[in-house]
Amino acid sequence: MKYILPLSLTFLCSLAGFAQTAANDTENTNAIEAFDTVSDTIKNKKGGTLKEVIITSNHQKAPVSALRSGLKPMDTPQSIQVIGAEIIGQQQAIRLSDVIKNVNGVYVSSARGGAQESFFSRGYDMSANNMFKNGFRFSSGSIPEVSSLEKVEVLKGSAALLFGNVAPGGILNMVTKSPSFTKGGELSMQMGSYSFYKPSIDIYGPLNDIIAYRFTGSYENSESFRDNVTKERYYINPSFLFKVSKKTEITLQGDYLHDDWTPDFGTGIIGKEIVDLPRSTYLGATWSNGQTKQATVSASVKHDLNTNWKLNFNTSFQDYNRTSKGTERIQPAANGDWKRPLGQNKNLEQIIGEQLSLQGNFSTGKIKHQLFTGVDMENSFTEAYTFTFGTPTYGSGNIFDFDNFNQGGAIPNANATKIVKADTNRFGIYAQDLISITEKFKVLAGIRWSWQETQVDTYDLVKNTVTEAPKRKDQAFTPKLGLVFQPTKDMSLFASYSNSFTPNTGTTVDLKAIEPSIIDQYEVGVKKDFWRGVLSTNVTLYQISNSNLAQTAGFKADGVTQNTDSTVKVLSGATKSKGIEIDITAKPTEGLNIIAGYSYNDMRYTKTSGLHGSFIEGDRLARTPANTANLSFFYTLPSGILKGVSFGAIGNYIGKRVGGWNNDIQITGTPPVTTIRDREIPLEGYTTIDVSAGYNWKQFSILCRLSNITNELNYTVHENYSVNPIAPRMVMTSLKYKF
Repeated sequence: MKYILPLSLTFLCSLAGFAQTAANDTENTNAIEAFDTVSDTIKNKKGGTLKEVIITSNHQKAPVSALRSGLKPMDTPQSIQVIGAEIIGQQQAIRLSDVIKNVNGVYVSSARGGAQESFFSRGYDMSANNMFKNGFRFSSGSIPEVSSLEKVEVLKGSAALLFGNVAPGGILNMVTKSPSFTKGGELSMQMGSYSFYKPSIDIYGPLNDIIAYRFTGSYENSESFRDNVTKERYYINPSFLFKVSKKTEITLQGDYLHDDWTPDFGTGIIGKEIVDLPRSTYLGATWSNGQTKQATVSASVKHDLNTNWKLNFNTSFQDYNRTSKGTERIQPAANGDWKRPLGQNKNLEQIIGEQLSLQGNFSTGKIKHQLFTGVDMENSFTEAYTFTFGTPTYGSGNIFDFDNFNQGGAIPNANATKIVKADTNRFGIYAQDLISITEKFKVLAGIRWSWQETQVDTYDLVKNTVTEAPKRKDQAFTPKLGLVFQPTKDMSLFASYSNSFTPNTGTTVDLKAIEPSIIDQYEVGVKKDFWRGVLSTNVTLYQISNSNLAQTAGFKADGVTQNTDSTVKVLSGATKSKGIEIDITAKPTEGLNIIAGYSYNDMRYTKTSGLHGSFIEGDRLARTPANTANLSFFYTLPSGILKGVSFGAIGNYIGKRVGGWNNDIQITGTPPVTTIRDREIPLEGYTTIDVSAGYNWKQFSILCRLSNITNELNYTVHENYSVNPIAPRMVMTSLKYKF
């Protein structure tokens, strides 16, 4: 740190505190280290004015809460990306998918009938267990609210050591805005194409010397580029921070989302071709409706035992309820004739989570240790209802003559015929240690033991019976070993090995539970900061191998009878995902943010059984593009006659991929004849570009965005249904008042 004036030690301490406060207030939480110059005019005790004091500091990156251990990103042998509130606001993100455009290698795989967005990373689906909110598993069956987020953290690759049963592609952690003892806030109004209106509020400050609060809330009412599709939702997120003592603080927060939406399964597919219809054409029944309610309550206790040891306890409860009713799964015949199948759904989930961890620094001789250890527990209880209609379809006609389509009659009634209840308990105990052998060479070693027990009960409401499936128990050790070499303070080379497991559903041919699939991941990379953090780069190479993939068994237990039950499986397959990721973030001058990235992923079946129903060896997995890329910048003029003027752009590329299901092997007849069932739907790559411009004046700001300026048309495809077109060219305007 460089000082222009000689200062007393007391003045140094007070000024360092000021500089740290300034750094925290202006921290760019998208993981960009910036070179800041802080200047101030200080008055002495006699009322005189000292000369200008200039402080130059290379402040550390904001902590990544998903790491849980307090490790610095440079010390972590893993690729990390953080998109902060500044970027989220500059790009006027409405959905989580808007934020994810900045994270290379992570992409929307499907829109699931308009109810939710599903994301993939490194070829793996993140929607089952890999979505988190404030460090706790988050039910991904909703579309989360973005306006309350302080940042979105993405840990690429394996995170099983800290989070247990998660897919190896990476985890996504949403961090909500926290209370502050500094008073402030903002009111905003977003308005856009297709009658989009969204007012929101964010206020924070102290209640007294020991209690701070924050309240964020929003209301959204919108139509859509899709005819008849509407959305109305409101969200509240209150939180409180208690400074119990200098060593202890408690954070309490809760949120509630109520979302009314229209189920929309998009357009249809004939064979392998997406039906060429206007992007706006809605093919569902006009009365189709869906509703999502989601509430969470959490508490966090942080206690500093001393300067080197910290104890954390976190607890959370989440309640999720989603219902929908309408027409779905548009599957016309070759000539376009079709009948709309009816569907009604009800899904509930309650998740209770507990986390207790200990973080400490100590030394053994000249070797430094950063230890992180703890236990976590989780209970998840789900209910999934099955409904049956008296008539399974609603109206009939031809998809190419929708104006004359028989819309059917009144809203049909359905009866609940089955409820599947699943009660899952998870427990994990883990320990990891960052061992600094020297200042340049470090080793991260850790291991976790995970236990999981699931009980599934099926209630037949027609026969009034209950079927209890055999209670399945899975347990596994998941180690992690990483090497970090830092030739300079702004450069880190790393290599790591990690292991994870994925429980499998179904049974063996002997009706025993399938063992978990064990997955190995290898990763090497380099992180480099240039010009004291003005430019940060990260290059990562990885390989993820699942050598015992569960597949449908070819034959029954006798080895002769052909098996047609997809729940009877065998560990006879393998997949391999390998690729490269390049991240670039920069803040070359005051007011300018740049984010760029490129990802190549090759995920294929490397071993299959060749039996009936097995996949094809060498095939790329469905919904996994080989190439993705992103580039964005945003610049606000800091001075001059145009001070406060801002402009920016973001480009996002999703490469070629296939939708639907992967092709599989079919064995029929006597003697048996082997054929390939062609089920893959080819999808071309596409690029979307958004541009924006705005103006900041005192406490007011206005920002306008034109998205998808080329009006690109492409689709997200979930299996062979929910073929949803991406949004066309649209306008969004945001007005803000800060106080």
